[in-house]
Amino acid sequence: MSTFADLGVPAAIADALASKGITKPFPIQRMTLPDALAGRDITGKAQTGSGKTLAFGIPTMVRAGRGTSRRPSALILAPTRELALQIAAELEPLGAAVDRRVGVVYGGASMEIQITKLKRGIDVLVATPGRLIDLIERGEADLGGIGIIVVDEADRMADLGFFPQVEWLLRHVPNGGQTMLFSATLDGAVGRLVNRMTNPAVHAVEDAEPTVESMTHRFIQVHQMDKARLVGRVAEASGRTLVFCRTKRACDRLAADLVKLGVGAWPIHGDLTQSQRERALARFVDGSQPVLVATDIAARGIHVDEVETVIHYDPPEDPKSYLHRSGRTARAGASGLVVCLVEWNQQLAVTQLQRRLGLVDIPQVEMLSNDDRLADLAGWDPAVQVA
Repeated sequence: MSTFADLGVPAAIADALASKGITKPFPIQRMTLPDALAGRDITGKAQTGSGKTLAFGIPTMVRAGRGTSRRPSALILAPTRELALQIAAELEPLGAAVDRRVGVVYGGASMEIQITKLKRGIDVLVATPGRLIDLIERGEADLGGIGIIVVDEADRMADLGFFPQVEWLLRHVPNGGQTMLFSATLDGAVGRLVNRMTNPAVHAVEDAEPTVESMTHRFIQVHQMDKARLVGRVAEASGRTLVFCRTKRACDRLAADLVKLGVGAWPIHGDLTQSQRERALARFVDGSQPVLVATDIAARGIHVDEVETVIHYDPPEDPKSYLHRSGRTARAGASGLVVCLVEWNQQLAVTQLQRRLGLVDIPQVEMLSNDDRLADLAGWDPAVQVA
């Protein structure tokens, strides 16, 4: 097994990683670090949770120059404010180890505070595209000094409609610098960004993609009036639980119902303030609110380890969405439970979804919230013990 030192990572960075208990590089890191540290353009095909933040963060910290007032030396673009904050938090200790300042700008927070930090000088800037463009147009940020640019979660940038903004920003970055692009897919709109790169080193971790085989699936037929109680029972029997609803209103309603039932739950969606979203995520991470109720968009880019259970409160519309949601559990070799709730008028659509996922052999089992089997859904085999 290679060490970070074997891959060319300076001792100061390796020591900072070791102080956090990180001593063994993940596959995407072993693949990309030598090329990235040498200054080559990089494309990395890897899913959330594969360790790609350090894959681009380490070489960025090693190679970034000094920024000046309003002119950072390196730029990392992220699709969501939550992901931007998480990247900055992960890279700040590495920056401290090599005397590089990490800053973050994103929408929904005080622009004046962000402007003040930019004026003081930031070496490595983590940003969401919209807020960064606002700052540039106000004359408060200048990309003329950028020598390294990273586009993280490029496929999600496309899904969220941010690609025109990303391309606008790339046009304002000087030619000749290093570009690193990380994405779960490298086709479609993402391919346009790849074509802009100079002879990139291409790396992929194919087995990082979530598969139906890597998790335990349960399809439960429920009554609409009993759904919240049933979610509460499943959550109480689990550890950290991520629940997906289709709408913001449904998130708020379900979270409130769970709190009334004595379950620590918090919603997260686009209508909440930035401080509310940050507080919800922090409480979910530290376990004080073990249930997070999210929309698909709000959950994109959230990196939380040890999610034991994913509940599809509203069934997803297609297999890709099912796998994307479900892939928040059963990560890095851990086990995980995925529960899809099915109302009477959704049974046919969910059966078709199961067929496309190759899960048609798992029966939909009707349950009420007082069913004893909810205490251990993963340990109960519906194919054998259908009620």
